[in-house]
Amino acid sequence: MTTLFINIKELIQVRETSVQKVSGEEMKELPTIKNAFLLIENELIVDYGSMDALQSKEVDEVIDATGKIILPTWCDSHTHLVFASTREGEFVDRINGLTYEEIAEKGGGILNSAKKLQNTSEEDLYKDAEVRLQKVIKMGTGAIEIKSGYGLSVEAELKMLRVVKRLKENYNIPIKATFLGAHAIPAEYKSNREAYIEMIINEMIPLVIQEGLADYIDVFCEKGYYTPEETDRILKAGKEAGLIPKVHVNQFNSIGGIATCVENKALSVDHLEVITDADIDQLKGSNTMPVALPSCSFFLGIPYTDGRKLISHNLPLALATDYNPGSTPSGNMNFVVSLACIRMKLTPEEAINAATINGAYALNLEDQIGSITRGKLANFMVTETITSYNFIPYNFGSHTIEDVYIKGIRM
Repeated sequence: MTTLFINIKELIQVRETSVQKVSGEEMKELPTIKNAFLLIENELIVDYGSMDALQSKEVDEVIDATGKIILPTWCDSHTHLVFASTREGEFVDRINGLTYEEIAEKGGGILNSAKKLQNTSEEDLYKDAEVRLQKVIKMGTGAIEIKSGYGLSVEAELKMLRVVKRLKENYNIPIKATFLGAHAIPAEYKSNREAYIEMIINEMIPLVIQEGLADYIDVFCEKGYYTPEETDRILKAGKEAGLIPKVHVNQFNSIGGIATCVENKALSVDHLEVITDADIDQLKGSNTMPVALPSCSFFLGIPYTDGRKLISHNLPLALATDYNPGSTPSGNMNFVVSLACIRMKLTPEEAINAATINGAYALNLEDQIGSITRGKLANFMVTETITSYNFIPYNFGSHTIEDVYIKGIRM
C-alpha cells in the first residue's frame, strides 16, 4: 500500500540523515520543508521533498494536505498508563493544603494505588489501560513507555507487566515496558525495607526476565523512597539480568541520585524538578537523556525542570507526560509541549525536538521513529488547517491533530 500526501503546508522534523538526539544549541534547529510531499509505503517513509521536485508516481492513494502540517508523532517516554483507579480524593486534599509527601504519609499516593491495583483483576486492568492507550494515540502519541510500580508485590507487579505485554501484542504502536518494583516501600515492609529490596532483586527481577516482561528497570530515588545506595543495588541487579536503567530522580530533592544513574549508564533520568550544578556536571559527557515532566509540575504545583539551564550546558532534553492517577492524570503530549514553552521557556523548536527525536532516544527507538527520515516507521500526525507549527504549543488546551498514522495506518 503506497500513500502520497501532497501540498503539505510544512513537513516538520525532516532529517536526511538520522540523528540519535539533539543537544544544546542544536535543539533550536527544526528542519522543515514547506509546500511538501510525503510518500509512505506500507509501514515506512520512503520519500519526501518539495512539491516542485515531485515526479509522477503510481500510488494507491493520494491525500491532499493543503493548509495542514505533518510532523512525527510524539514519543512519550515516561508513563504509568496501567493503574486501577483514579485518585481525585487526593486532588481535593491538595486543594485543602496537604503536600504530596503529607498525602503519602497518611497512606495515600503510590501506596493507595498499589492497594487498589492488588485487588483488581488483570482483565479489568487491561480493559482500562486499552481505553487510555487509544485516547493518547488519538492525541498524537506514536510510541510510549509504560511502567509497573503500583503492584509492590511479586504477583501484582507481574500482573501489571503482563497487561503491558498484552498491549504490545494487540497494538501496532511501539510500546516499551519498565519494571518499577522499587516505586515505594510497601507499608508491611516499613520496618524491614531490606527484605523488600531483597524481594525485588531475588524474586521479582528473575520472574520478570523469565516471562520476558520488561525492557527497562526503574527506581524512585528520592527522600522517603529509595536512597542512592539502594538504587545502585537494584539497578545493578537489573542490568545483570539484561534490563536497562531508566530512573525517577530529583523530583523533590537532589540526593546524589544523578551520579548513581550515570554510573549505571541509565538511558534516561526523569523528573529533575530539582537540579544542581553538580548534577549537571555528572550528566555532561554521559549518554543519559534528561527527561522533564512538566504536566506533573503543573498538577502538583511544584517547580518545573530548568530546561533552559540544561540546554545552556549543551545537554539534550526530552519531554514526557508521566501519565498516572496521582500526580499527572493526563496523557496529552500536546499540553506537555505547550507547558514546556509557557512555563519552562523552551522555544517551539526546542519543545518539538524534545517531544520527538529526543523522546525517541529516551525510548531507545531513535533509529525507528522521532523524525521524518527515509526508512523510518511512518508514525506521523496531520494537523488541522493551522498557520504554523508555533500554533501547536500556542493553542494549548485545544485539539489541533486531525489524523494520526502509526506504521502507515490511519488510527
